[in-house]
Amino acid sequence: MTDDRAPDGAQISRPASGLADAAPWLRLIATPGLGAAAARRLLAAFGLPQAVLAQPAARLRGMLPDAVAQALAAPPDAAMAALIARTVAWLAEPGHHFVTLADRAYPTRLLDLSDAPLVLHVNGRLEALAGARPSIGIVGARKATVQGAQDAQAFAAALSAAGFSVVSGLALGVDAAAHMGAIRGAMSGPGGTVAVIGTGIDIVYPARHHALAHQIVDTGGAIVSEFPLGTPALSHHFPKRNRLIAALGHGVLVVEAAERSGSLITARLASELGREVFAIPGSIHAPLSKGCHRLIRQGAKLVESLEDILEEFPDLAAPGPGALLSDVAAPESAASDASEAAPDALGAALAYDPVTFDTLCERSGLPPEAASATLLRLELSGAAERLPGNRYRRLG
Repeated sequence: MTDDRAPDGAQISRPASGLADAAPWLRLIATPGLGAAAARRLLAAFGLPQAVLAQPAARLRGMLPDAVAQALAAPPDAAMAALIARTVAWLAEPGHHFVTLADRAYPTRLLDLSDAPLVLHVNGRLEALAGARPSIGIVGARKATVQGAQDAQAFAAALSAAGFSVVSGLALGVDAAAHMGAIRGAMSGPGGTVAVIGTGIDIVYPARHHALAHQIVDTGGAIVSEFPLGTPALSHHFPKRNRLIAALGHGVLVVEAAERSGSLITARLASELGREVFAIPGSIHAPLSKGCHRLIRQGAKLVESLEDILEEFPDLAAPGPGALLSDVAAPESAASDASEAAPDALGAALAYDPVTFDTLCERSGLPPEAASATLLRLELSGAAERLPGNRYRRLG
């Protein structure tokens, strides 16, 4: 067992965590009125959560409001007991992990944050977070253009094939395309993808990304949340999520962004953490190019190819067979003409009942590459939904 220093200077030990560790940590992150900053002060003063909870209320009152001090000193109430029971049950499922700030598995890159999360709920492979492979965050507009989604998917696939882990937020638009591309790139390389979410780990938001979330986990990636189970999608949680995307990556690539965009916040946080910031330029007339152009004026690196990113990390990864952006993007580009020529054929083939991909190709007469490209556009626009088993259904 070794000793490490928490972001606020507290000395903490780093044992491997287990089911028994969940309860005290959950009480620190879920007790009403106890914010993250106050929780870190308690850890700095007393050590691990077990030591904090062993303090009498009178001693805690010097650092906390009376009601919060009393809640920590008393046994957990019914709501807290229910949360602990749900979390322990969730942890009993294969691939579910509860990683604390005092755990060896805690991602060291997050320690660069002044407000590093005390707890991470992880669904998937812990190795995806361990930092053994380089990581790039890919972020951008939720209402991405078709070109933006294709760019996000192509860059993510190329980076994944080159050995990078692609980190994004499981949101609509660019995020979804990045995860899809990274999954595809992992088929020919050692990379993969990590989704950092702004809800409890037991909630997929938006709901239409259930199948994508399963794909991320099934292909060796991970889904990560710092929030307790059952936490709904609240607007102020997503900037908190963005800081984790910024910290986990060696850099952040912004694909499309308006002038006022959460993606620009992620890029700013990445820059403040000393990470590289990359941006893809676009038309001067396109609203979703203005954020990227602003970043480039502020010093972000203009990106036109995979090599523009790789040359900033000469010691981290090198493209292998199939990792060139032109190679990875070629099927999408080659399919675009065919898919644009026959969108009605695929639309007619889609039904409100789930249909397999092979059936769609047979019904529409489209080759698999063209059908895949068209389905991606329909997914990103909200007109179609991908389901487990590579099945699709009409939404609109």
